[in-house]
Amino acid sequence: MLPYFLLLFLPMGLVLSSDCPVDCACHVQDSIFCNQRRSSTVPRVPTTTQNLYIFENGIDTLSQDDFKGLGELEMLDLSQNELTEIPDDVFEMLSKLKNLDLSSNQITHISKGSFSGLVQLERLYLHANRIQSIHLEAFEGLEMLLELKLQGNQLSSLPSLHFPRLLLLDVSHNNIPTLGPSDLQTPHLEALKISSLGLTSVDEDLIASLGNLHELDISTNQLTEVPQALKQNSLKGLIKLSLATNPLGELRMDDFQKLTALQDLDLSGLNLQGFPESFFKTFPRLVQLTAAENPFNCLCPLAWFPVWLREKGVDLGRPEETRCHFPLVNAGKKLSALEHKDFGCPPSTTVRIGSPIGSTPVPQIPTTSPETTHTNAIPPPYPPSEGTVSSKTDSYGLPPHPPVSPSSTSGEYEPHICPPNICLNGGTCNFDPLGQLSCLCPSGTFGLYCENVDEVPEPPKSSTTEVSIVVPVVPIELDAISSRQVTSTSILVDLHRFIETRPHIRGIRLTYRNLSGPDRRPIILSVPASYPEYTLRGLRPNCTYSVCASPLGERVNSRSNSSVETGWCTEARTAGVPLTSLEPRVETQSPLTYTLIPALAALALVLGLAVVAGTIICVRKKRQAKSGIELELGPADSDPMELEGIKVGLENGGNGTLSHKQPETDLCHTPQAPPSSLQNGALDYEVPLMQGHCPSNNNLTSLKPSYF
Repeated sequence: MLPYFLLLFLPMGLVLSSDCPVDCACHVQDSIFCNQRRSSTVPRVPTTTQNLYIFENGIDTLSQDDFKGLGELEMLDLSQNELTEIPDDVFEMLSKLKNLDLSSNQITHISKGSFSGLVQLERLYLHANRIQSIHLEAFEGLEMLLELKLQGNQLSSLPSLHFPRLLLLDVSHNNIPTLGPSDLQTPHLEALKISSLGLTSVDEDLIASLGNLHELDISTNQLTEVPQALKQNSLKGLIKLSLATNPLGELRMDDFQKLTALQDLDLSGLNLQGFPESFFKTFPRLVQLTAAENPFNCLCPLAWFPVWLREKGVDLGRPEETRCHFPLVNAGKKLSALEHKDFGCPPSTTVRIGSPIGSTPVPQIPTTSPETTHTNAIPPPYPPSEGTVSSKTDSYGLPPHPPVSPSSTSGEYEPHICPPNICLNGGTCNFDPLGQLSCLCPSGTFGLYCENVDEVPEPPKSSTTEVSIVVPVVPIELDAISSRQVTSTSILVDLHRFIETRPHIRGIRLTYRNLSGPDRRPIILSVPASYPEYTLRGLRPNCTYSVCASPLGERVNSRSNSSVETGWCTEARTAGVPLTSLEPRVETQSPLTYTLIPALAALALVLGLAVVAGTIICVRKKRQAKSGIELELGPADSDPMELEGIKVGLENGGNGTLSHKQPETDLCHTPQAPPSSLQNGALDYEVPLMQGHCPSNNNLTSLKPSYF
């Protein structure tokens, strides 16, 4: 019986244990995993292998003999080895290879013939090497390339990158101070990552040439102002933008007027002290905001910000690193966790002493809680930056007085100007004879800054209702995977929780299917476990996709749609576009046209014969009437030719033309199921694989899915 079982498994592409290399795993169909094998050579694998993972093996050299006979190979992962060079023509026999990962090696140079023969290559990863130079013709012949990653190398220049289909380019963390339109001839580029290059400006013509850009990362450069290139009309479809860690000056709303479609904005490390309340009205679709490592002044003018985050449902990235710097009472607190009262705004329900809300130096009016007035003097506030509400003590030449705030708006009390709203809960700033600052606290409040309130807590009804609302929402956010960003041709898959709950997985098997087209075959990709977010690119507009994830290397039921049975799935619908390409519809309609023309020609021929036969009969009857044959001799036997003509005329004209051929004509017009199949739920009806309505991206060679 054992040989029969082996024969059943062999057609399915499973690798027998005898063919599996030593220290490798062959549990997945057509795939071999050889991680941490600790060998300097490439292992011998079966010729039917399609996916070969030999990362972190210690391989230091490559030769053509290593890949001899592997003509079916589509995925080759050589990352985290010790390669120092790529010999010419070493991959020449891998004509079907689509994914090549050479990242995290020690490669220093890319020669002219390093990638010769890889005519089907779609994804090339060279990041985290030591590449200093790339030959001007190294990438020639890679016309099908969709993704190119060169980040984390030692490049000072790039060859002219002419990739008509490229969707993703990452050259971050190199030393390339200028980039122009001649460097990047990539008209369909969706994601451009040029962070940490030492850029002092962004070329406007370069951005104008990228009309399909969805993601732009220009963080950690030397930009002193928001680039004028962001005002280009080509960026109206931009969804993700990172300006983090640049020495930018003031952020003006005019610089972002074109970015109305923005969903993800990173403003980390820009030395921001706050935002104007109207700033984010420019981004009506914003769902993700990162503003970490900024010295925020958590005073009353910023009290709207946490409320806005909650009301608009905006996710604040890196909340643990988004904290207050001033005043001292709020220093170190998470900005998103503060309540409105924590910002020093007076409660609207409490009657206060008749003084304005601003910081005015009220002289000694101990009408409320005199014992709380004489608190310890407040130390001078330390400025979070040069432009904050703070002081430079030496600049005013008044030694007895405390620090003076140059940003304060009240100019008539220059010797004793308080920092705005330093006293919380309606307290008023005061100076003692020695010039030490303290707070006059109204009744019901106490503390150094009047930060403590003795007021009765809010009614329990509101708190209970809040709890009842929050409790059912918590489980919704526990999905293993979700989609957070959707464009007309891409979907961003969030894998954070999937990775957090499985910290020891070697990788992620990602499967997606187009639910809107007739071809619903799953497309399987392999994603490293170090990628908490992954973008599927090259999708069809206005279609619904199902995306599922499972641990890489896990045995999958070959009769099921990969990881669908695991339950770690999500669905997302790509956005529509105003004008779609009509090529698929023309191709699908041409077979119908070829079938319809012969049918109409046959119908016209039959009608023509019927008309001729009817004319002959009428002529004969007229002649017989004139000669009086019918009156004298009576009815004569019909001529055989005449009877045949009458029969043809009746069948084709009198009783409905070609009733038995009508279903064929209808099928040529509309590809609908016949009535018999409709009664069975249309389960027996075969739909053509290629149709004009949302074909799967398997059927479109110009757009391919993303790998990492």
